[in-house]
Amino acid sequence: MPDQSPIDPSLLEFFDSPVDTPFVIEHVNEEFTSVCPKTGHPDFGRIILRYQPAAVCVELKSLKLYHQSFRNAGIFYEAVTNRMRDDLATAMSPAWMQLITDWKGRGGIRSKIVATYGDVPACWATKLDA
Repeated sequence: MPDQSPIDPSLLEFFDSPVDTPFVIEHVNEEFTSVCPKTGHPDFGRIILRYQPAAVCVELKSLKLYHQSFRNAGIFYEAVTNRMRDDLATAMSPAWMQLITDWKGRGGIRSKIVATYGDVPACWATKLDA
């Protein structure tokens, strides 16, 4: 059965924010995959990362590689979402961050998990799609 050992936050790279004024970044990964730790079947989801940088921004290729490190990990939806939030918040210390995972249906049930860091502005706190 797959485990969480392949997940590698050291793949993440960052660059200095281009401006000092506040702005919002939203990255959407339409092709995220991991593995159900109970069945070993693949899970397919969509990841929305939305944040206001403080000092640094995540570099996109490194974010893609980090997401791909989950591909063979046996991990529940809730753990994926919170692990990503924790890894990114620790590395970037954004002003705020919202990480949303939207999972394809299985057995007629779809799931959406939301994890936040900092004080997410009200206008974004209720926007749960891209």
